[in-house]
Amino acid sequence: MGSMIYLKNVVTLELDAQKCTGCGMCLEVCPHNVFKMNGKSAEIIHRDACMECGACQKNCPAGALFVQSGVGCAAAIINGMLGRNGGECCCGPQTDETGAKKDGCCC
Repeated sequence: MGSMIYLKNVVTLELDAQKCTGCGMCLEVCPHNVFKMNGKSAEIIHRDACMECGACQKNCPAGALFVQSGVGCAAAIINGMLGRNGGECCCGPQTDETGAKKDGCCC
């Protein structure tokens, strides 16, 4: 996905290489190609491209990933305020059709 960067050096994404089993699930679910395989384990290669959606953490069977999901929408909010395309942000707390809060991410 090119070189999309949200905000430099603010991503909460962490990978515990000792826990990583090399299953590659993070590569499969990451929408911005943040990871690559480095031998038998994953490696973060495009850290600033992480939008903190949480898909990698939720799908890591080894529990090797941590990310504070829902905070990576800052760039989308800023772009929206500036009238640029891509200002939509749906990560984090949302409401259903009845107005009740629900947690999730559509990213």
